[in-house]
Amino acid sequence: METLADVTRMRLVGGNLALDFINTRTGPPVGSPDDDALTGYPELVAWGAYAGALTEPEAKALRRLSRDDPDGAHAALTRSLRSRDDLDEVFRAVAANQSLSTSVLDRLRDDEADALGHARLDRGSTFGWTWRDDQSLDRPLRPVVHAAVQLLTTGALDRIKGCGGCRFLFNDESKNRSRRWCSMDDCGTSEKIRRYVAARRTRATG
Repeated sequence: METLADVTRMRLVGGNLALDFINTRTGPPVGSPDDDALTGYPELVAWGAYAGALTEPEAKALRRLSRDDPDGAHAALTRSLRSRDDLDEVFRAVAANQSLSTSVLDRLRDDEADALGHARLDRGSTFGWTWRDDQSLDRPLRPVVHAAVQLLTTGALDRIKGCGGCRFLFNDESKNRSRRWCSMDDCGTSEKIRRYVAARRTRATG
């Protein structure tokens, strides 16, 4: 089971908030995940602050609100995990260039409509959506959903890939679109070691 400290030690390698949210589950490239960082509402809030979806004052307010309304916090976590399942389905299909059911896209549309219904259009260097005044327990999910829709509607879909060594997804921002691993420090290094050992074994038996 993950702890709050474990959540903040996770690598954010997706290149997009929605992909990093999907990557809160770990495991092999194919098959079911074998671990989940989001085991409770406190972990959801901790991840949101760590990933930049929440400010620390927002996270503190949500922790307090969740203690006052544990049933509401549980319901918000359940909705977030359901949305994560949908995002996982959508982006894995995109990465594999496969078709998607209209039902999962309809749910994503509804989640985005709900997110924008709680947002403000603020001006910085450009105009953008913010959730600074949203103090509901669903607050951690809303920028994630919006990031997903933005990536799907304005991003280069052929840059969305799955890691060759684990189940993580990422947005390949390399110049020649040749990225294969979530991180060279993790899966990339493991693959290099595997090839080195295999080559030594081949030389030894040859």
